[in-house]
Amino acid sequence: MSKALQGLLDLLDLEQIEENIFRGQSQSAVVPRVFGGQVAAQALVAAGRTVSADRLAHSLHAYFLRPGDPGAPIVYTVERMNDGRSFTARRVVAVQHGQPIFALSASFQRHEDGLEHQAPMPSAPDPATLPTSQDRLRGYDHIAPEVVEKFIEAREAIDLRYVEEPPYGKFGEPREPHSQVWFRTNGKLEGPIDDPLLHVVLATYVSDMTLLDSVLLAHGRGGWAVGDVVGASLDHAMWFHRPFRADEWLLYDQESPSASGGRGLGQARIYTQDGQLAISVIQEGVVRVPREH
Repeated sequence: MSKALQGLLDLLDLEQIEENIFRGQSQSAVVPRVFGGQVAAQALVAAGRTVSADRLAHSLHAYFLRPGDPGAPIVYTVERMNDGRSFTARRVVAVQHGQPIFALSASFQRHEDGLEHQAPMPSAPDPATLPTSQDRLRGYDHIAPEVVEKFIEAREAIDLRYVEEPPYGKFGEPREPHSQVWFRTNGKLEGPIDDPLLHVVLATYVSDMTLLDSVLLAHGRGGWAVGDVVGASLDHAMWFHRPFRADEWLLYDQESPSASGGRGLGQARIYTQDGQLAISVIQEGVVRVPREH
């Protein structure tokens, strides 16, 4: 296991301070606020810690309310909404400096057999043939070196590989609002830590990294890295359909059907390498063009 991955796992291992209250730390991010994927993943950990192990997360719905302070701990309060025969529901509020910064509702289900169908996996090149995001970033002369290093540090625990050039790598001309990335953890998850909730939590963490890229592609924008767009996540929803492992390759197939009113919508499907549809994701975010642009 890489040192960076161990650091991420430590970040997600919350301290329990009361029966339904947990505390998490933060890490430096590319922008001067808590990374949205971090707070979503930590909130899901808090919810999962109050649910019996035979019930797996099948959906989450979340709102980002305020920018988080990366220099302060985050307190997660869990409300036990329902414990039914098949489903369990939890609501989590993340608080910093006395104010809520994030709210999440999550549902967990005992395993059942039922009807089965799925959308087919789109074509994509083998991830082994693609450059790592670190290699891509170090090849961009138009991005300030300090920004490149922040990106690399923030994503060091994840092996993330774009199929095509990311928005900040090739911008200025609109492209199809569609993006694909392969991702997996930078190391295997083995032993006592290898549990289904952790894999779901790690996918939640990664899901906030690139989902709005397709919005930027539609307008030829490069995003925060090149300073032509200001953005932030507003809300985020995920549905977990089938078992998967976060330490094995997952294809994140993303598109944007709409942008308007200073907001952009991204929707995506995440597939295992053998073609199983594992997760569906939808996110809306603020996407604003600075006045000088």
